[in-house]
Amino acid sequence: MGQGVDVDFVSDVLTLEVTDHIATLWLDRPEARNAMGSALWRDLPRAAQAVEATPSVRVLIIAARGPHFTVGLDLKELGASLLSGGAGEATSRASANARSYQAVRSMQDSITSIAKLSVPVIAAVHGYCIGGGVDLVSACDIRLCASDATFSVREAKVAIVADLGTLQRLPRIVSAGHVAELAYTGKDIDAARALSIGLVNSIHGESADDVLQGALTLAREIAANSPLAVQGTKAVLAANDAHSVSEGLEFVARWNTMYLQSNDLKEAMTAFMEKRSPNFTGD
Repeated sequence: MGQGVDVDFVSDVLTLEVTDHIATLWLDRPEARNAMGSALWRDLPRAAQAVEATPSVRVLIIAARGPHFTVGLDLKELGASLLSGGAGEATSRASANARSYQAVRSMQDSITSIAKLSVPVIAAVHGYCIGGGVDLVSACDIRLCASDATFSVREAKVAIVADLGTLQRLPRIVSAGHVAELAYTGKDIDAARALSIGLVNSIHGESADDVLQGALTLAREIAANSPLAVQGTKAVLAANDAHSVSEGLEFVARWNTMYLQSNDLKEAMTAFMEKRSPNFTGD
C-alpha cells in the first residue's frame, strides 16, 4: 500500500490523488458522463499547476469515474453560446466574435496545460472518448484503453471544426490518412482499430479497473527511473517538434550539459557496481 500525499486542489468535476510518486487525475462528473463544461476548462489548468507544485510526483495518470471517460463537449451548457456567439451580451458582432475567440483560446489553453506538464502523462481510457476527449488524450504522452473504449473525432457531425488540439496533435500520433478519415467522417472507432493505427499503446482488459491497473503498472516503471532523466527526455522529445535533427541535437547537448552531473547518475553507477536497484531522488 502506497503512502498518500495531500494536494491543495478542490474541484466539483475533477479529483486529484497522489500516492507515492504517482498522481491520478480523475474526470469526476459521472452523472453527466464526464461531459466537458466550463468547470472542467477552469479547473484542468489548476490541476496541472497542483501536479507541478507537488515535487514527489513523477507520473500523472488521467482516468475517469463512471461508465465513460468522457462524451466530450457539454453541449447542453455551451450549445446556446455556440449558436449565438454570445451576441446577446455584446454591443456589436465584432465584440461577440472577440468573446467567442477568447473562449476558444481559453479552452485550448486548458488542454495545453496537460501537454506542457514536465512529467509524463498517461491516459487510461474506457467507454466513450468523444470529441474533446480526443483533444485531451492527444495532449497526453501515452494512451492506454480498455477493450470497451470508443474513440471519435466527433466535431464534424455537430458542424464544428475540432479546435482544441486534436487536428494539431493527432497527426503526430497517427498517420495523416487516419487523421483525415476520423476528422472528416466523425466516425466511431473501437479499441482494436485505435490500437492498429497507433492511437493507443495497448489494450488492458474489459473495464475501467483493468486499464487503470495497466496504467499504474506502466507509471511505476517510469517512476522507478531518475525523474531528472525522465523529465529531461520529455523536454528533449518536445523540443524536436518543428525543429531539425541538428537543432534537436543541440538542445539535448545543452540539456545534458546542465543536468548530467546529478546525484541520480551517481546513484545509478553505484547501484550498478553494487548489483542492486537504484533509489533515485531527483537530485
